[in-house]
Amino acid sequence: MANINVENVSKLIPTLGDDKIDMIAATSVLQIRASEIRQTQINWQSYLQSQMITQRDHDYIVNLDQRGQKNLPDQNPETCADVFLNLITHISKDNTIQYILVLIDDILSEDKSRVKIFRESRHGSVWQPFLNLLNRQDEFVQHMTARIIAKLACWHSSLMEKSDLHFYLSWLKDQLKMNAEKVSAELEHAEQVMLLHEKQHFAADKPKHKERDHEAAHEKYSSLYSSFDEAKTHEELLPGLHKNNDYIQSVARCLQMMLRVDEYRFAFLSVDGISTLLSILASRVNFQVQYQLVFCLWVLTFNPLLAEKMNKFNAIPILADILSDSVKEKVTRIVLAVFRNLIEKPEDHQVAKEHCIAMVQCKVLKQLSILEQKRSDDEDIMNDVDFLNERLQASVQDLSSFDQYATEVKSGRLEWSPVHKSAKFWRENAARLNERGQELLRTLVHLLEKSRDPVVLAVACYDVGEYVRHYPRGKHIIEQLGGKQRVMYLLSHEDPNVRYEALLAVQKLMVHNWEYLGKQLEKEQIDKQTGGTAVGAKA
Repeated sequence: MANINVENVSKLIPTLGDDKIDMIAATSVLQIRASEIRQTQINWQSYLQSQMITQRDHDYIVNLDQRGQKNLPDQNPETCADVFLNLITHISKDNTIQYILVLIDDILSEDKSRVKIFRESRHGSVWQPFLNLLNRQDEFVQHMTARIIAKLACWHSSLMEKSDLHFYLSWLKDQLKMNAEKVSAELEHAEQVMLLHEKQHFAADKPKHKERDHEAAHEKYSSLYSSFDEAKTHEELLPGLHKNNDYIQSVARCLQMMLRVDEYRFAFLSVDGISTLLSILASRVNFQVQYQLVFCLWVLTFNPLLAEKMNKFNAIPILADILSDSVKEKVTRIVLAVFRNLIEKPEDHQVAKEHCIAMVQCKVLKQLSILEQKRSDDEDIMNDVDFLNERLQASVQDLSSFDQYATEVKSGRLEWSPVHKSAKFWRENAARLNERGQELLRTLVHLLEKSRDPVVLAVACYDVGEYVRHYPRGKHIIEQLGGKQRVMYLLSHEDPNVRYEALLAVQKLMVHNWEYLGKQLEKEQIDKQTGGTAVGAKA
């Protein structure tokens, strides 16, 4: 297994300050809340009197917090670690835990090397007290804890222990998924409200200048998306929307840090992290979250093995859609960087070639042409555009018609490209659909079952029919794979083109059977005639 250590990764990935990994607005919910918490006063004396903390812990935290002795962590690191770990273990009040976490985060942010205060303490496992806080109900406590854990895991030479790492990455993945679903649902609701408002507005006003008013409505509609990407006060956003949006950014920020460490990448793969990232990217999220999650994919692809596996999760079609829709330069830049890694990093040249073909199939060349015409001032973008253009154009020239077909089927984005309607193609290649354990046939049947795109369904029906028509045992194989049942089900599809192609496919399945039956009857008749002639001759 190819392994890239932390030192090599830092050379591969351009040097980025951790504050530059993402551009989370200083006004984010987490940062605003942290600023508010810093202004509060904790009555440490009351904790001492109730014997919840020791005299030593009390004196230390008072000197650090209220008497301004900011260099205490460096003077006595052992005591610092002991005191803070005791406090988060023995105090249960949310407000106080929030304050302690902000203090810890500030200590680490002032000097990265201070992570060793906690990582090298004699307190035992530093992870358990923090991991326990991830189960608290208070969202600020959860997400500030997650931020601290990421710093402790990434800013020290010793790696996080396997079981603790698995728990933490699973928590990040689940939070990412949960917050993304909330944002998507709330955005959809907001769009419905806005569309209803616009409908009522147009009905009332009956504008004369329809085109101009349509453009104005489009601006209002699109402002829903842009409002996510600019720093807004809470009052300017829909209730709850900014909060969920911020927390998904906070979780993504932790992942951006963690996945820069190569050893943590395979652990993330093992908790089904990559498919989660891509399923979120395939849904409705704002530009900032897109950037952060694609950044995570980018750092993952610096590992050759992960770069080879990436398109098994359908990464290229999803990223191609993002590139096509992107209006933010930073999103465009990071998607192109992922595409470049998917070609450069795999050690298996065949995989790199397949990635090129998949990009061609997903119309990436068209987007590269548009970017080339725009001529961005960003050198990274233009370098990647030139690189990808050269490699994709070369792959197109080497492509056989069957390669084109196989790539299209694997991408799941069937369309009426020339190969489908070519009788010559089917005569020469129908049998090849049985290669690799009938991989392409299984994909076609899967598309017939899962796809919601009428064009994909219509083309898949047509291909099944052509396969059966040109391959002698095709009917039997399609029946075994469940294809016949899926095609017949589509006879009642709402789209007329799907119904038409499904009907043709069923006819081909039946005709194939009739031809076989006709040949059998003809053979029996000839046998009878031959037998009768022979008897007559003997007589």
